[in-house]
Amino acid sequence: MTRRAANAGFSLVEVMCAVLILGVALVGLAQGLTAALASSKDSELVTTAALCAAGQIEQVRADADYSDGESDGDCGDDLPLYHWKQIIKPGGLDGLHEITVDILNTRTGEQLYELKTLLFDPDYPSQDEQQARPRTPEARRRERERQRRNR
Repeated sequence: MTRRAANAGFSLVEVMCAVLILGVALVGLAQGLTAALASSKDSELVTTAALCAAGQIEQVRADADYSDGESDGDCGDDLPLYHWKQIIKPGGLDGLHEITVDILNTRTGEQLYELKTLLFDPDYPSQDEQQARPRTPEARRRERERQRRNR
């Protein structure tokens, strides 16, 4: 046997080291892929919650019903995982309202997203008008509808 033939193969120690390094690399790769998929799912949940909150605020704006108080509901049959809670309170000036919409996970009750905004009711009576003729939000809404029909 020549010296060259004796040194031609890999030893058992070299093979075991290569397998160990490959195993550690594969475990790291699998963990990285799992973390990326979980992050993607969390991002999807938050994005959907943000769209649901923005839709709820737009619904309040479209209804032009800025009556102070709390309300809640679900985000529809297509989004059974989400539940919204809404708080409307005075914003510090006549006609200004602070609106907060919280989106909660229906199963866990965990808050997924919170959106706050200020909306101004242009038809809100001034303090002089309020003293002369107090109006309820329902009366203001009827008056706005009457004005829209007359246009």
